[in-house]
Amino acid sequence: MMNYIWGGMMALSLIVSVFTGRVEQTAAAAVSGAGEAVDLTVSLLGIMCLWTGLSKIGEEAGLIRMISKALRPPLRFLFPKLDPDSKAFGSVVMNIVANLLGMGNAATPLGIKAVKHLDELNPRKGTATDEMCALVVLNTASLQLIPTTLISLRQSYGAASPGDVITPIWICEICALTVGIIMTKILSKRFKHF
Repeated sequence: MMNYIWGGMMALSLIVSVFTGRVEQTAAAAVSGAGEAVDLTVSLLGIMCLWTGLSKIGEEAGLIRMISKALRPPLRFLFPKLDPDSKAFGSVVMNIVANLLGMGNAATPLGIKAVKHLDELNPRKGTATDEMCALVVLNTASLQLIPTTLISLRQSYGAASPGDVITPIWICEICALTVGIIMTKILSKRFKHF
């Protein structure tokens, strides 16, 4: 579906540029935008590699186990059916820690791994469990203590003070996370027979 949307937008842009006589500017903007996209991708790739490597080091060093113990009470509330000593719980903790540290895209592979571990415990394959839904909410409205990806993007585009967005981000994330958790709990009780 997204291919059709993007294709339609590009076709519409070309048609408008033909009718307005700006084909050359459109072609130049397309080439320039493609180059900027490659630069941005390479810079984000470096950040992702750094954080993925650090998370692997933290896992091997036992740091994840320590953080898991600290996060056990709130995570028991969010994931009541999940055994704290299971691989799935450890994967969920790693994903949450990655989001807390602002790893951004590096948290995505950890989230996919956590969902795979949660699906191994799922008695009804192909159906999202309450734990999977809670994990999606936590990832979507994740609280980031240090939004490193956003700060590095702002810095690469020349922001005078790249970190001045941290407080508004925290406020928005706390509001979104609170609403998401409340709705997850309400809906899991309401639809528990499914």
